[in-house]
Parts: sequence; C-alpha cells; structure tokens
Amino acid sequence: MAREYIPPRLDQPRGRRQVSLKPSFDPDAFGRVSETIARFFGTARYLFIQSLIVVIWIALNILVVTKAIRWDPYPFILLNLAFSTQAAYAAPLILLAQNRQAERDKVQIAEDKAREELSFATMEYLTREIASLRMAVGEVATRDYVRGELQSLLKELDERGRDYSGE
Repeated sequence: MAREYIPPRLDQPRGRRQVSLKPSFDPDAFGRVSETIARFFGTARYLFIQSLIVVIWIALNILVVTKAIRWDPYPFILLNLAFSTQAAYAAPLILLAQNRQAERDKVQIAEDKAREELSFATMEYLTREIASLRMAVGEVATRDYVRGELQSLLKELDERGRDYSGE
C-alpha cells in the first residue's frame, strides 16, 4: 500500500529531504483522473469510437486485400486480449470514481442535514415570535374598542349632564 501524499507546508522551512524509493503520489489527483476516465467510459462518444475501432480491426483482419498484413486472424485473440485488459483497468477506475462520489454524497448529506436543522430552528423561533406577537396584540386595545368605550362614556356623561341640569 502506498503511503499517503502530504503536500509540503509553505509556512515552514524545508527540513532534511528523505530519499525514498517508495513511489509517492497524490491520491486526490489519481482519483480525479480516474473519475475523468470513468465518465468518458460512460459516454456515447466512447461507445461509438470503440465500435468503430472494432469494425475497422475486424475488417482489416478479414479482408482479402490486407491478407499480407493480418496481425490478428479470425478468432481475434489479440482483440479479445485488448478488451480484457481494458476491462481489467476500467473496473477498478469506475469503482474508485464511485467511492469518491459516495464520499462527496456523504458530505453533501451532512451539509443538507445541518442546513435543515438550522432552517427548522429558525422556523421554530419565528413561530414562537409570531405567537408572542399575537398574544401581545390580543392584550392591546384596538381602535374600535377604544372608540366604543369613549362613545359609551360620552353617552353616560350626556345622561348625567341632563340629570344634573334638569333637577
């Protein structure tokens, strides 16, 4: 298993360089390349190019005109070997791309969950605020209520005024 790639730190001076015969590579860069290849394998363009190569390969190895330069006669063993090699490399690259996509999906799910929790908390807060405003407004005298009370007081004063003036 290859060791993990650690990019050099720019905020520290270089220490002694250790010479190692072990290959070191950036797994993220390798992953990006594998995703690019896996995406290309899934396109109609790739299928068309591969089909075209197979048709040309078979045609050149069957036609009588090219009898002198046949490199892969009828059972097409070399073509079969090429497909097997391609499949042997394609499968792990596609799996690696799927694993990277699954990791990105996990991160996206976690971010969505955090965003949803924040939205829920905000909505709950706003609901409480609206409820408290409704309660406060319910205790406040409205204009119609005050007007009605003033009119009833005026009537009472008018009645008392008539009672005092008429006696």
